[in-house]
Amino acid sequence: MPTPGFSPDMLDGEGVPIWITELASDDPNHAVHVVRDLEPADALEALGAKPRLFRPCELPRSKPDEWTSLPAAALGAESGAGATLLAGRIGAWTFVYDAAGYTVDVDDTTALSANGRVAATSMFSINADASLTYAVDGKELAWINVDDLDLAEDLPGMPAELRAAFEAAGTVEHDYLDPGEPDYDICMRAVCALAGLYCTVEDLRRIPLLVTPFG
Repeated sequence: MPTPGFSPDMLDGEGVPIWITELASDDPNHAVHVVRDLEPADALEALGAKPRLFRPCELPRSKPDEWTSLPAAALGAESGAGATLLAGRIGAWTFVYDAAGYTVDVDDTTALSANGRVAATSMFSINADASLTYAVDGKELAWINVDDLDLAEDLPGMPAELRAAFEAAGTVEHDYLDPGEPDYDICMRAVCALAGLYCTVEDLRRIPLLVTPFG
């Protein structure tokens, strides 16, 4: 399980950064956005959320059921009732966790990256579709589909910052996967490595967070 950027306690048994696992429902269909030099409220607004609905968030200690994410529980949202977005900032980078995968269009990533910023989005669907979009200054520079990813061939052609993120993400192999089968969680590790999100849910509880319904 060579993942140079992550110590073993930072990942769950599948290789997902554990803070994402702890936010997610048990069968996630979700996305993580990261953007440099943009405040959380501005990032939420860039994704189309309505500022009047933003509220400070204190993450609860547990989820009411297996279908509800921790941000949705904080909002008091019923499972299946639209999306919940959670945003916070650690250092120069803001993250937005989309608990229902409503904001996974390339336009969402490019909107975050407008005005010279760097942004990336990692998504994972209930059908195990997994990808990462990387954009700079309003333009998509890379889209990685895990099913087609070949690190040996693809790393040299990536933008330097993104290449370093995938190198830090490393690879995770599981006994139940056939040799050569995709590592479906590499993009979640890469987006965290890009933004330096080597954190826990307890770390998130120590910073200001915003939560909002969406969709």
